[in-house]
Amino acid sequence: MITMTPAAVKAVQRFIRTSETPIVGLRLVISGGGCSGLQYGMRLEAEKAEDDWELEVEGVKLLVDPMTFPMIDNVTVDFIDTLTHTGFKFDNPNASAQCSCGSSFTV
Repeated sequence: MITMTPAAVKAVQRFIRTSETPIVGLRLVISGGGCSGLQYGMRLEAEKAEDDWELEVEGVKLLVDPMTFPMIDNVTVDFIDTLTHTGFKFDNPNASAQCSCGSSFTV
């Protein structure tokens, strides 16, 4: 299960609404990098891959590949908009350590 805060849902819906191309969903992906070894990624997708997990969270369709899903199961996605930081933040109970900005982690 993936949880999105109301602020995250509102931000994603705004990005989808203003996209110039048709969007089937928001892809969540994990890749190597960041200050803790793994980093979160998000992008709007025009097509769903055959092996994607498809979840609907608060009206937002999420697409997650099979390698990423176990690492983000039970994650909470938030959107922060302050004077010093604007962007998505992930709270991941699967992480053994994560950076203070919430954009990279270690399992």
